[in-house]
Amino acid sequence: MELYIIFQILIVAIAATSTMTLFSYAVSASFREMYKEPVLLTYLLTTFKINLPNETKTTLAWLLHYGIGVVFVTAYHYFWARNILELSIVHALLLGIISGFIGIISWMVLFKIANYKPSIDYKGYYIQLFVAHVIFALTATAVYAISLTVTLLTNSYFAPK
Repeated sequence: MELYIIFQILIVAIAATSTMTLFSYAVSASFREMYKEPVLLTYLLTTFKINLPNETKTTLAWLLHYGIGVVFVTAYHYFWARNILELSIVHALLLGIISGFIGIISWMVLFKIANYKPSIDYKGYYIQLFVAHVIFALTATAVYAISLTVTLLTNSYFAPK
């Protein structure tokens, strides 16, 4: 994989994960519920009895959250680069729906494995999580498309003549 593709994936993942996280934090504040994925990941790390300082667990939770974003965007890149899916709103919605179900199932499994039962409205959390993943996919698609445009323009401008 070329270096610019790695940077492209990282930039897209950071943008999409940040947008998703802002949405989760806004919904969490609006409904006065704990729908913040990095905070829930920190709690999960605590229930796994990982012997680290709380600040380190918080940092690790944020890194995990963004790392998962990189994994999703890498998968999206695979589909886009091989023309399996178009870079379109319809396919972004499809990726968001699939990602939403993956996210919900993953959290269900994590809560089960950790035997962790936070006092949250699970139905509300999973609905919010689903919408957050759709927002993630829409943002990833838009930023990826912009990055391709910038790459094409840069290559044509700086190409040897």
